[in-house]
Amino acid sequence: MSLISADVFISDIDRERFGIKTARVTGLDADNLSFVLDFCAREKVKFLIARCDMTDLNAAQSMEKQGFLLMDTLVYYTFDLTRKNIPDDHGPAIVRPIRLQEEQEMIAIARASFHGYVGHYHADPRLDKIKCDEAYTDWARKAFAARDAENFVVGEIEGQIVGFGVLRKNDPDEGEMFLGGIHPDFQGQGIYYSFLCKAMQWCLRQKTEKMVISTQLRNLPVQKVLSKFGFEISRGYYTYHKWFD
Repeated sequence: MSLISADVFISDIDRERFGIKTARVTGLDADNLSFVLDFCAREKVKFLIARCDMTDLNAAQSMEKQGFLLMDTLVYYTFDLTRKNIPDDHGPAIVRPIRLQEEQEMIAIARASFHGYVGHYHADPRLDKIKCDEAYTDWARKAFAARDAENFVVGEIEGQIVGFGVLRKNDPDEGEMFLGGIHPDFQGQGIYYSFLCKAMQWCLRQKTEKMVISTQLRNLPVQKVLSKFGFEISRGYYTYHKWFD
């Protein structure tokens, strides 16, 4: 039985950002591909962002036959909080909840850390690169507006904010740091390691059994840190774009 109508939708955020009627779909497979294409034709969609499981080569090849282009591969790493101890944090940054007056500092870090970041937006030559940069800044801004007391944290060194991370509980058993950035001037100093420690402590307080982190397959430095920390790769997704013109 295919997952169809529940997974494809018009993306108002992308339409507002790029000025293009955009649809998104997750869990795409060969069986529901025709439904998704019919939906796009019916709704006069110009641009489709589609994700499929990276183990589903049939889905990937079916999309490629229909003119979809691969834009990125997102891999997920999992840390089993019930079987592994959280390492001690000896990093240079103090990681703490963000304060209300620090929103603009956080936005500046998001803009600097994601400038030119090669996710699926930047990989598409038809999308405006400035607007692609702003997509991640907008994501951080929206996460700040929706934050609670502890799930939006910043890293501070000698009174200066140098990075941020946003946490969420995906389900009763899984927590995630789904967004974060470190200012380019402070990367490579162990600050990301401190964010991981703090994120795990948060997940334990939420009584989750595992924590996940996603990153681009090409982002080898982050994957090396995750592997060293004790995370193990658990799943991945291909992101495809299709233009209907």
